[in-house]
Parts: sequence; C-alpha cells; structure tokens
Amino acid sequence: MSNEPIVTPSRVQQQWHDMELGMFFHFDIPIYKQGWNWRSWADLPAPDLYQPERLDTDQWLEAARAMGARYAVLVAKHCSGFLQWQSDLYPYGVRQSSWRNGKGDLVADFVASCRKYGVQPGLYASVSANGYLGVDNPGLVNRGKGGDDAQQRRYVNLCERMMEELWSRYGELFEVWFDGGAIPVERGGPDLIPILGKYQPNAIVFQGPPGTPNTIRWVGNERGVAPYPCWSTTNRGTAEAGTQEKVFAGMPDGRLWMPGECDVPIRNHEWFWKPGQENRIYPVSELVDMYYASVGRNCNLLLNANPGPDGLVPEADMARYAEFGREIRRRFATAVASTSGEGDVLELELAGVREIDHVVIMEDIRRGERILQYAVEGLKQDGTWKVLCEGECVGHKRIQALAAVTTPRIRLRCIRAKAKPCVRRLAAYLVT
Repeated sequence: MSNEPIVTPSRVQQQWHDMELGMFFHFDIPIYKQGWNWRSWADLPAPDLYQPERLDTDQWLEAARAMGARYAVLVAKHCSGFLQWQSDLYPYGVRQSSWRNGKGDLVADFVASCRKYGVQPGLYASVSANGYLGVDNPGLVNRGKGGDDAQQRRYVNLCERMMEELWSRYGELFEVWFDGGAIPVERGGPDLIPILGKYQPNAIVFQGPPGTPNTIRWVGNERGVAPYPCWSTTNRGTAEAGTQEKVFAGMPDGRLWMPGECDVPIRNHEWFWKPGQENRIYPVSELVDMYYASVGRNCNLLLNANPGPDGLVPEADMARYAEFGREIRRRFATAVASTSGEGDVLELELAGVREIDHVVIMEDIRRGERILQYAVEGLKQDGTWKVLCEGECVGHKRIQALAAVTTPRIRLRCIRAKAKPCVRRLAAYLVT
C-alpha cells in the first residue's frame, strides 16, 4: 500500500467514463471536391459546392443510437477552414454557400438532433490548422513556419472569437475536441482556457491547452486500440503544446486524471466520405475487437461516421452501426451473475455450476484506480482455485475473454493495490 494521495476523476470525467461509446461525425467541404488537399494552399473548394440537399442530422443520431453511443462529436471546422455555422469571422463557410440561401447552420442542426435523441453533443474545431488562412501545425501562420507576429496575433484573435461563437451559442456541450492541441499563450497561441471556463466549464476536453480541466488524452493511434495496461492517470497529456505526443499508456502513479479516448473511422482509415469505399467498412468482428481493446481496456471508443455529399450517413454504414450495437448488447446485456464489494478478495457465486467465458471488472473510480495487479480464479471440483485470467490495470472497466470454464464460483484476487480495492462490479458472462 502507498501513502501517496490517490488521484480521482472529476464528476464530469466520471460521467464520461460511463458513456463508453461515442460517435464522431466528419463532414466538410472537401468531400465536394475529391482529391483536393488543404495543404495545397490553393484552389480551395468554392463555398457554393457545399450542397447537402438531403441533410438529416436526425438520421445521423439514429446511427449513433443504433450503435449504443451516448455522446457524439461533430467536426464544426476541420483543416480546410470552412465554417459550418453562421459566422462573419471570414468569408469561407456556410454563409457563403447558396445552400439554404446562405442561412444553413450544421452545428445548430446537429446539437438539436443530439438533444432530441438523448445523446450528449460535442464539437471539434481545430486551431492548429486552417487551409483558408494558410495556417499549419502546430497553429502557426505562413503555412506552419510562423515569423510574422502581427499576422499570428490576427489569427489568434480569430481562433478566440471562433471558439467563443461555438461555445456560447449552442448550450452546454459534453465534449470539446482539439485536434493537435493548441500552442500555449506564451508561445503565440490563443488564450482559450478563460473562454472555456466562461462558456463550457463542464465540458470534457480532448487535447486541450496545458491547464485545461476535465481533460482526456489520445492513445497514440487511429485504430480504436489502447495499449495495455492503459491507466487513467498520467503526468502530462498528449499534444498539449502542439503535435508532440507523450505517454500513451499513462502511468499508475500519475498526478493527473486524464483517461484515454480511442478514435477510429468505421471505413478503414478514411475519416471523410469518398465514393465507392463501402468495402472499407470494418466487419462487426473487428469492431468488437476494437471494443474489447478500448472500452475493455479502461478507455472510451469514438467511432467515426462518414456522411456523404447528400448529407446522409450511407445505408451500408448505417447497417453496420446497428449490427455492431446488437452484437455488443447480445454479449453484455445480461450477466450470468454479478456483485460488488471491497477488499483484496471478492467472490462471486454463479447460482449453481455454470459455464462462463468472459469476466468484466469495474473499479469504483470515484475512489481512484487502486488495483495494480490481479487474478480472476474459478473454483474447481476438488475445492482448489484455478487462475482464469490475470492483469494489471482495471480502472473504469476491464473486459477479458476466457477459455470456457464450468464452475460454481469465481473470485477476484487483488495481488497488489495502492489502497483497499473498491470494486463497483465483478460480473461473469457466457457469450458464445
């Protein structure tokens, strides 16, 4: 046992852990000009190309609900610089399109649909890149080279006003997404923390500037897979000062609660819609593997959707989200048995001799991540115990598949812990 104080999550971070599944929506003007790259710094897609004539954000949220997502994040402004809400910051956005007579607001539609379907809304807006304004990672003018203080100050001012618009107009947001973080103020970056504190003090923040509250971190890949062990605690986040990444797996003795979020496109590494790519949609078996390697490793899974130029999630993708959601519910909706408790050993009676092939462990993270090493054991006929699986980090949730075993009882034995283990749930399942 350690005498060091145990780090615990904020109330908002606890809520975020319980969400487990989220849906990302990547939609931007480049889908109307296939092959264009924002780093060409020229030939930007004309605003009037943006014509999602059948746009139905309710349909988007139906996809999220079918999958089981409890929060959703919309790309409001990606690296192209195109603004998908009503804004006068600069003349490149929906206001300059003839779609809906220049009065369309994708962000407003998205947030309204989230609230209608009981899904918590989040917004992505990159300040580290802007093709229209000639800004590149980590948020410097002159295509990332910097060197013009006056131009940098103008860009920083635009970023601050952009975030003020997004964070003040649409009600409470559940998650705010920075892609590539934000340069610290002392290095010429926007002063975003006061704006966030004023308008969205309760938002979860992905890759926020240093000092941001309620922060979560990247796990180092876009494959929906967290390393194991993957601790919620760490000493520094990822991309907190530009694009430099830090410790993806966290550390059990970290001073900050900053859990990992696993983002992945459902179309193998294609974040935005492209024609004829239905064959890139991950099969259900691979999506389930991602679920085990994200949610089952103490992280959340943020699965992307690719709405097409008509403004709808394609039918093939819709079907796959529903299949994935059904399979997760089939596996984990009903446990053979479950219990909770405190102490180094927690036993679970299975109401007779039962066959099981999965174990799910959850700590009461309100009291921190306490378990450092554990074994799950099954009672044999001769009265001795057999190790069924072992591990290190538990945190919010640990899912482990077992070789099928028949037993009347299992137990969780904590081999090493920071303090008395507090188990929110120990459950056994028969999945196959």
